[in-house]
This record gives sequence, C-alpha cells and structure tokens, in this order.
Amino acid sequence: MQAPGRSPAGARQPDGQPTSRWKVELPTGTAGDDQFGGCRTVEHSYVKNKQIGEGTYGQVYLANDKETNEEVALKKIRMDNEKEGFPITAIREIKLLKNLEHENVIRLKEIVRSQSHKCNNMKGSIYMVFDYMDHDMTGLMERKAYKFKPEQVKCYMRQLLAGLAYCHSNNVLHRDLKASNLLVNNKGILKLADFGLARKYAPVVHNERYTNRVITLWYRPPELILGSEHYGPEIDMWSVGCIFAELLCGKPLFPGKDEADQIDKIGRVLGSPCEENMPGCSSLPWTHMMKQIYKQNRLRQTMDQSKMTPGAMDLLSKMLTLDPKRRISAIDAFGDDYFWKLPPSACDPSALPTYDASHELDMKKRRHAEREQRHAQSAGQAHHGGAPDAKRARYSSSGAPGPAPHHAHSGYGGAYGAVAGPVGTAAGGYMGAAAAVPYGTGLAYPSYGADAGYYAGQAAAHPQTQSGYGLPPAGARPPLPRPAYGASGPPGAMANWQKQRR
Repeated sequence: MQAPGRSPAGARQPDGQPTSRWKVELPTGTAGDDQFGGCRTVEHSYVKNKQIGEGTYGQVYLANDKETNEEVALKKIRMDNEKEGFPITAIREIKLLKNLEHENVIRLKEIVRSQSHKCNNMKGSIYMVFDYMDHDMTGLMERKAYKFKPEQVKCYMRQLLAGLAYCHSNNVLHRDLKASNLLVNNKGILKLADFGLARKYAPVVHNERYTNRVITLWYRPPELILGSEHYGPEIDMWSVGCIFAELLCGKPLFPGKDEADQIDKIGRVLGSPCEENMPGCSSLPWTHMMKQIYKQNRLRQTMDQSKMTPGAMDLLSKMLTLDPKRRISAIDAFGDDYFWKLPPSACDPSALPTYDASHELDMKKRRHAEREQRHAQSAGQAHHGGAPDAKRARYSSSGAPGPAPHHAHSGYGGAYGAVAGPVGTAAGGYMGAAAAVPYGTGLAYPSYGADAGYYAGQAAAHPQTQSGYGLPPAGARPPLPRPAYGASGPPGAMANWQKQRR
C-alpha cells in the first residue's frame, strides 16, 4: 500500500525527470484564498495606504477593503523575535476579542495572512483586521491642546466606563489602559483597544497570582508598583482615574521616570501608602522604594478647581483611592451622579466636533520634525558665535568651570515616546553630558563657542594651543592632539585620547 502523497521509487515525470519521494504542495501566488482553507490573504483582500501606528507588537496600517472600499486598520503581528511560534500576547488578544462584542470595545473583524515567499522564508505574516478609528486619545488631546469642555469629558468618560464595565462583567482585565489605547472616530464613539496584555481572571479565587509587570508606568496603581501579585478589576480603575485627571487638568497626573519616582509622585499628591490608607502594604516586597513619606492627601490642591464641575472631584477621589479594596468599580462609576444628575449634562457623541485624523504616531513625527528644526537653528547660531556649544562644558576666563551645558533636547519619557536622555547637538556625535571639570584633571576639556573674544586673544598669544580651546591653567600639562569627533573619528579614538591625558 503506497503512503498518501508518496511517489513510487524510480517513478519519473512526463518530461523524463525523476520525481521526489515526497510531494510537498505550498500555496502559490495565483492560488485562491480557499484553495488550502484557512484565512484570506491580505494582498487579495485589502489595499494598504499608510502606517498609522507602531509599537512592540508590530505596525498598524490604514487600508481599504477591495470589495466594499471600507476603511480598516491592519495590525501586523511582529514575528521576527519569536522563537517558540505565535506570540502569546496576540493569541490572548484574538481569543478575548473573539468573545467580546460591545459598542465601546474595538471589533476584531478577521485574521488575514500575507503570501508565502522566499524573501520571508516561506512564512508570511499575520494581520489582525479592526474597524478603523480616526483618532487615538493621545493624538486628539495634543491636537486640541487638552482643551475639552466639561460636557465632552463626561461623554468620553461615560463611554470608557461602559466599555470597561462590559469587560469586567465578562471577567476580562485590560491591564494597559492609557490615553493612546482609547480610540475615537469622527462619530464621537470611543472604543477600548490593544488587548495584548489583557487576560481572564477568576473573581471567586482570591489567591490567584498574576504578574505585576503590566500597565504603562504613568497609569500603574501603587499596589503593582510595590510588588503585589494579587489583584482584580481595581487596577484598571486606577488607570481610568489617571485618564480622567489628564482630561480635566490638561496634563498627566503622575509622570514618573521609573518605579521609585512614580511612587514618590503618587505620595506627593495622595499621601504615601501605609497601613492606615492601604492595609497590607507593609507586607509588599518593594515598599523600600519609598524613600520619603508624605502624610497629607493633596489631590484637591493639585487639581485646578476652576476646571472641576460638581461631582468631578468626588468621583476622581473614589477612582484614585490607595486601598484597592475601597476603589470604586466600573459599573458604580458609570452610574455616579456626576454623569446623570449633576450639571452640565454629557453631550451626545454625535455632537462632538470632528477633526482630521490624528494618531500618536503622527504626533511623534511632528514633534521629531520640530526638534530637528530647533537643532538646526541652534547649530547655526553656535556656528556663528551666537550661542554656546552644548557639546562641551563652558570654561570661564577666570579659569573656573562655567555652568554645565543644557542638552540639545531631553527627549520624551514615559508613555509618549523615546526614553529621555542626554543627546548631543546636531553638529557632532559627542555626548553632551560630560562633566564640567577644570582643564588638566584629565576628565574634561574647555569648550569653544562661548566667550569668543577671550579664546581669540588666548589663541593669538599662545599659537601652540588648540584653536578655540583656550589656555590651560598654570601647572597643567600640555594638551595632547585631540582626535576628530563624530562620524569622522575612528572608533575608540576619543576614549584612547582621554586615557592618555590621565
């Protein structure tokens, strides 16, 4: 009996060539979507237009359905770093969204694949197809410069709580609520998106352990920062409170740089977690991060009361309660008097203003272009002696080091983009964070560009010195020839030069 799909030994093709022992069939470029079963191909189904998002998960593209011309969002799942098959976050997101259907939760329409080809190692890519939304809340807030009317804030918050209450009623924790994961279309409908960190939870099992490495830092509750592994829907409600405060006061409430700074910022506003306001916190593993203890709750003083309508402060306090057991639930917050009885009334979603599409990626590109323009302007000023050079520490005519230079830009930290850090000017690649130490110590060197008259005079009197570097203090050893900096210098030349000077 011949094995299925196997050719007899010695069999030949019609052209006389010997056949392989095993016949392998792969999808071809002309094969229909249903020839081998499974999902459709993205090439046959959609026309890609432009990229509208990017993250650790992959890229998001705006596309049109070839049959209906409907606009959709294609989320390409990043596979290049996966060593053990399909990403677990994508599996969770697909599984959960398949069972969630609500007006305020993003809808997963289908899964499509790209065609197999030699250039992708015959693997192809997987795309998740979602309803297209014109904005995310981060892009919308930057476009409107955080100027939402109270009735608009109520409309957005009511939809956010409705979607979240539906998720919690289905025992789903989102675990990554933040402004950029709230999508809004030009009909005024808000939807919860990005369920990559979401998971099911067991409400009746109180000893279930979950990872505390979830939720973007600015929106992370204190119990997770301090190391708790037992939690439920209350962690999402803290994130909702942070978003609510951001909409009301026009800026993030707790923009921490790291976990220690984050818990310090929470303590400054709400008081530091202790056994009185957060029972059990002393048993959490990372309470040692709290270097300073704050006793007073200053939330009311922190918020701009001129922007607070009746009931807003009380609801915000219930969301940002340090004790997770006393934190308000999504369904109770949705039914709060702030939304239904106290003025002004929430506007209808259809009454919200419409704008051109705005997403976080667009805002990042615009900010990057503005930074590049500022760099070019500051580099031009420094070249003409109009401003000090930011790459080097200034050196005053008295021989003492001047003030440390400002970095060309500090970057953006937290949830909004690249990690903040020292960056040199556009003119060269040398770091702008060198310490300002007197010449001759072997730790730094004088700058040029500032005090142009002083340097010019010293260069004329002492032609042996490096042009623009000035005269070393008395007793300092002669300077060694300094290698070129930036892209023109050989790798390691600057480090070797500094070692020799020591």
